[in-house]
Amino acid sequence: MKNSIKAAVFGVCIGDALGVPVEFKKREDLKKVPVTDYLEYMSWNQPKGTWSDDSSLTLCLADVLTKGYDLEKIGLSFVKWVKYGHWTAHGKLFDIGGTTRHSIARLIKGESANFSGNIFEEDNGNGSLMRILPLAFYLKDEENIGKLYQTVKEVSSITHGHFRSVFACFIYIVFAIELIKGKSKIEAYSYMQRTVLEYAVNQEFNPKEVELFERILKNNISNYPEDEIKSSGYVLHSLEASLWCFLNSESYSEAVLKAVNLGEDTDTTGAITGGIAGIYNGFENIPAEWISELVRKDDIENLCIRLENKLLH
Repeated sequence: MKNSIKAAVFGVCIGDALGVPVEFKKREDLKKVPVTDYLEYMSWNQPKGTWSDDSSLTLCLADVLTKGYDLEKIGLSFVKWVKYGHWTAHGKLFDIGGTTRHSIARLIKGESANFSGNIFEEDNGNGSLMRILPLAFYLKDEENIGKLYQTVKEVSSITHGHFRSVFACFIYIVFAIELIKGKSKIEAYSYMQRTVLEYAVNQEFNPKEVELFERILKNNISNYPEDEIKSSGYVLHSLEASLWCFLNSESYSEAVLKAVNLGEDTDTTGAITGGIAGIYNGFENIPAEWISELVRKDDIENLCIRLENKLLH
């Protein structure tokens, strides 16, 4: 358990930083010249080891959780990120998704975090899934699955309030909690499938929506061939791709490099994969040079220690 918060948070940030320079690149181009290490400049003109909005919002959430769960404070930390560059790599943000931008604009105008998120079907980018992981540590001992779902829903819905985004976050958090508890990949995956499907049936969630997740929930996503795995910014694609990369890898570095080299939304696929791969493989198995070259690594480490002190003692 010790260091699993650090493994998760560094896992997200490093996966993100590996993907930033090649965001939007096509898979076939990355097949020719794959990413094997941090690159610099390129897509966003950032120095090596720079992470983006995925990590910033993950760090904002983790930071608030060091003082306890408070939805409005999480919303305000996102506002500070947009307005003042709070938890950015270099003091200002360079990447923000449309749905996230619109939702935070509502928060800036004074809307409550309970009602700020976009709720339409077209608002199902991966912007809440990419930042939700710290919640797994806060919820790891929650035995009431309804309460767990409700908390995930609240935090997702600060920006992404449509069922599909919330449900993707729920699947990811339930899976991550089992990994935190030390389960094997297969145990964690089948537990997540059973728990999530049972809850969806009991709650009478829209079957058409739940059916969209069939490849994850009723089959084993890791068995699909790579050319059937998409890596766009759509939340369902991101969840499938991240689970696929994680389940088909033997190490942290293999998982995140697989994720980044799928192309398109490389930083986010890297971040979502990196979080669970970090938890599973442990902090000590994340390559030391990637840790040492990560921008603001000391600040991130201090934050992880504060979160560990709050949640693990």
